[in-house]
Amino acid sequence: MPKNKSIVDYYRARAGEYEQIYYREVPDRRKEIDDACTYVRKISQKKTVLDLACGTGYWTKVASDSASCVVATDISSEMIGEAKNKKYGCPVKFVVSDLYHLPFAPKSFDLIILGFWLSHEPRQNYDNLFDSILDPLKPNGHIWMIDNNSPAEGAQSDSVGLDEFGNNRKLRQLQNGDEFIIVKNYFSKEELQNLLSKRFKIADLIHQKYYWSALLQSQ
Repeated sequence: MPKNKSIVDYYRARAGEYEQIYYREVPDRRKEIDDACTYVRKISQKKTVLDLACGTGYWTKVASDSASCVVATDISSEMIGEAKNKKYGCPVKFVVSDLYHLPFAPKSFDLIILGFWLSHEPRQNYDNLFDSILDPLKPNGHIWMIDNNSPAEGAQSDSVGLDEFGNNRKLRQLQNGDEFIIVKNYFSKEELQNLLSKRFKIADLIHQKYYWSALLQSQ
């Protein structure tokens, strides 16, 4: 039977295999990720960067290629353990922290990265999430997000239905056979524009076949 545990339990269990998502053998998918890497290196140049929900440190590593320094956080010590195995291009500090209790002074970072998390955030929590990630952002700083789009690989096929708030619940299976039910929401470009423009200035919004990304500023 699937484990109806928290998303934190799921990612702790998945830490050792998570990075595979970036290396699927689909050329168009790979190109979208490579293009996003180029974009992140550009916006990170000489910046102080905070990578939230950093996971295995994929975007931490990309940002470190051009940033002046990076702080990477995740609630999962297992994920941070994986991230520490990488070699980085600038000083990187790792902090175990959740998204709602960030241990940083207000207005500390030029750029905040939030990769592949918004889709997991329950819709009823968006305001709390946005409040939290805006707090450590410097005036005129940017937030960059990236996440999945749904249609290309039939991503809705393993949906187990919507909850009372309209969150899509999805069945995920790990390599060891363990199954989890997690929140995984998908957005059209119009939905993203409507959602993000309520709290941010949208500097850039890219919505492609496999992934979307957004560069945001505080209003």
